[in-house]
Amino acid sequence: QVQLVESGGGLVQPGGSLRLSCVASGDIFDINTMGWYRQAPGKQRELVGTITSYGVTKYADSAEGRFTISRDNAKKTMWLEMNSLKPEDTAVYYCNAWALTTGGWSGYWGQGTQVTVSS
Repeated sequence: QVQLVESGGGLVQPGGSLRLSCVASGDIFDINTMGWYRQAPGKQRELVGTITSYGVTKYADSAEGRFTISRDNAKKTMWLEMNSLKPEDTAVYYCNAWALTTGGWSGYWGQGTQVTVSS
């Protein structure tokens, strides 16, 4: 069983910053790509960005230049540093990981953390 727990969400003013964390736990042998997704009210879940186990990152156009994803493989932890936040960044942010367990490789999701950008 794999658990992903996000934290760090909250209310922030436009132009502000937040740092989200995602910690993986359970019977994990290895974690490949991890990613952040978000879902705004009434909209589909969308990709924010991903990071491989080697630290190679890719970002959605909306996140490029403002958001930074990093990870610590030993701690099974991933972060999302968000700067210059805009009201349209308001969403529930989800962590995703492709992990290897006794059952093989599979994708897992966290429960999400709310980010609200408002004055």
